[in-house]
Amino acid sequence: MMRNIALGLIVLAAVGLLSAIISVMMGSTILGISAEEFSRICSNLALIAIALAVWFKKISFTDE
Repeated sequence: MMRNIALGLIVLAAVGLLSAIISVMMGSTILGISAEEFSRICSNLALIAIALAVWFKKISFTDE
């Protein structure tokens, strides 16, 4: 279950990165959000996904 959440966050991070790239190429903002903000969102989502994956991996090893 947590793996699915982590994968979902990674997909959202990829969408954020693509939005940042498109925003830079268009030279404007998308829905009032700049490319830098999309990049920050992308980084934060990826870090949350990594933290969830590592945290729940450690919990599953200690429970056994």
